[in-house]
Amino acid sequence: MKREKLIFTYLSGILGIIVTAVLFVVPFIFIIFTALKTKGEAALLEFSPPTEIRFFENLVEVIQARDFMVITAFINSTILTVSSVAALVILGAMVAFVLQRRMTKFNGLINALILAGLIIPPAVVPTIWVLQGLGLFKTLHGLIFIQIAFGLSFTTLLFRAFIASIPKELDEAAIIDGAGPLKLFFRVIFPLLKSVIFTVIILQSIFIFNDFQNPLYFLPGDENATVQLTLYNFQAQFNTSFNLLYMNILIITIPMLILFLLFNNRIVSGMTAGAVKG
Repeated sequence: MKREKLIFTYLSGILGIIVTAVLFVVPFIFIIFTALKTKGEAALLEFSPPTEIRFFENLVEVIQARDFMVITAFINSTILTVSSVAALVILGAMVAFVLQRRMTKFNGLINALILAGLIIPPAVVPTIWVLQGLGLFKTLHGLIFIQIAFGLSFTTLLFRAFIASIPKELDEAAIIDGAGPLKLFFRVIFPLLKSVIFTVIILQSIFIFNDFQNPLYFLPGDENATVQLTLYNFQAQFNTSFNLLYMNILIITIPMLILFLLFNNRIVSGMTAGAVKG
């Protein structure tokens, strides 16, 4: 029986590696091959290594396109990602702490609203109307506000699951020592959320940095471009420079790919940290 389980586990692992290679590794290799080709060779869209490597030529052309739009986009995306993720960590942890520690008659309604934030898709036109009323439409501040609003539900659920595993005796001991609500949260509870904080930072950074839809709708204009919108630089109705397009994809993919590979174990530990109470 044990031998059969070992064989099954071994075969499952091999199958998982094959599926991963087909779905992720092969497309990434195709991106690299195409990014290194000439314009004519890349237009064939064949899965083959380049006959002439044009890495630096394509890279320079991508960076210089439309008055260094990629550089502007990286700056905008960095500001957007850092600001949004920092706010999500603080607000998500605080909301989760209050919901977990203070049970009121409104908790059921609040929980329903949090779940609704995960289930109900955002409405673009009403959101634009709200941003226009607040004077935040077509501004980086407005997009930061949108990213916080859209990511708060998921972040709150992650923090709340972990906070449930923290003994309430810690709260009581801190209160006896004279700690107020803010000191209790930031000096006692928040440092214990380290594993979940890493998970939120990594997952939300990847999502926000790679987001295409929200910047397209809520932050139009070349001066406001984020990295994903630079993909339009090399596409036209009748002509597409696939070598430059895939070089652009490669440039904007590598930072988040490195982040994910370096901190993949922290994502798993943070997601499972609150699974067992006690």
